[in-house]
Amino acid sequence: MTKKSVLQLCSIILVISLVLTACGGNGNNTNKGNNSPTNAPANSGEVTDTPQPVTISVAYATGDPATKQAIETTIDAFMKANSHITIKNISETTGDSYLDWLKTKDAVGEFPDLVEMRDTKVFVDAGKLAELPEELHSLFEVLPTYEEKYYNAPMTGNAPQGIIYSKKAYADAGITELPKSYDEFIEIQEKLLASGISPIVVGGKDLFHMGFWVNYFLINNVFKDDPDWNSKRTAQTVSFTDANVVQAMTDYKELFSKYVDKGWLSTGDNQTASMLVTGKAAQLYSGPWMLGQIEEADPAFEFGFYALPNRDGSVVINGLPALAGWSLSAEAAKDQDKVEAIKSFINFFFDPAQYGPYLATVNGIPTTAAEVSYETNEQMAEVLKIMADPSIQKSMMINNWFGENAIPPQFRNWFYKLLQELVVNNGDVADYMKQSDTEYDSNVKANQQ
Repeated sequence: MTKKSVLQLCSIILVISLVLTACGGNGNNTNKGNNSPTNAPANSGEVTDTPQPVTISVAYATGDPATKQAIETTIDAFMKANSHITIKNISETTGDSYLDWLKTKDAVGEFPDLVEMRDTKVFVDAGKLAELPEELHSLFEVLPTYEEKYYNAPMTGNAPQGIIYSKKAYADAGITELPKSYDEFIEIQEKLLASGISPIVVGGKDLFHMGFWVNYFLINNVFKDDPDWNSKRTAQTVSFTDANVVQAMTDYKELFSKYVDKGWLSTGDNQTASMLVTGKAAQLYSGPWMLGQIEEADPAFEFGFYALPNRDGSVVINGLPALAGWSLSAEAAKDQDKVEAIKSFINFFFDPAQYGPYLATVNGIPTTAAEVSYETNEQMAEVLKIMADPSIQKSMMINNWFGENAIPPQFRNWFYKLLQELVVNNGDVADYMKQSDTEYDSNVKANQQ
């Protein structure tokens, strides 16, 4: 046989082989990707890519109506796009009882699979949280750590508080310039008071609201110069009776006694927007999450936002990354189906298509590495400008510091209540600060047992 004949024979054999293979492949197997043998029994079942149903429980603090609505909207959209995943046990709590609510859920065996975590140290130390899956780390520009591990997917950046003010009230009182120092701010309060309006509304009925003003004074008198003050207090090398803390709380007491609306202790946080737009008060010290509530209360209301300066004219804001965000429970981490569902939800939540509308609703500070664009109003544009200003120092509220600077978790609420009593009882600041030292040390000791 010639070389040419051999090649022709090989070609004929190859063609016959391909035809037979094609015919065999077109038998009863109509599913692409089905690798089951063609002679498998008819009732053996087919391999499909349909994921197995899975249910996860999710909890978050709902003290702010806009945030609650934004999260619910995202959850609904996620379940619609992922029909095999069901999310249940949505939290219906308020911010000031959230820690206690989570502790109760844990005590009855109902700790959520995915939880908005605000007290990471407490629950990590109790063994209730798992580390954030590594493949999610790249979603974020900055991830805070606790003991060199990552536990949180930060929902928004730590937002600054500022003065939200009625432009009409300022104009009626003859105020034409924003204050360049705290002393100028006090001069503005005198003008507002003389015009017949309550200068400042405070939602003191909700304890967490007390933190805004209390921490303005602590940040500007204590933390701006000593970010490690909390750890030193734990080590008992500094005291609440030190001059800088006493000055902070003296300023706080004076402001509340002279310029805060007299009904502050019975005013809820959700009432503050109404008091502002109806002209019952001229100013509110709060964060950007309130901007949407004010616009909703009266779309025609004209108002502004500015960061309140210190006595020396410098500006220090609450704005460092906090140890907070979506966290995975240690129990859920044992179930790979739940882990995959939670990873899918977190990826969905922070995808710009969902994350942008979420931030727009809550007036949030973006945390993702990917750029997120969303429409902002005049006031939120000022917030973002403040956050981006390198000349403005960033700090934290007393209970947001973590690591060695974490305070005993039970101290915050006790301290805020004590400061309410300080104003109501016209108490002596130095005496109340002695009580603070005693309580703080007692909490530290109790937590070490």
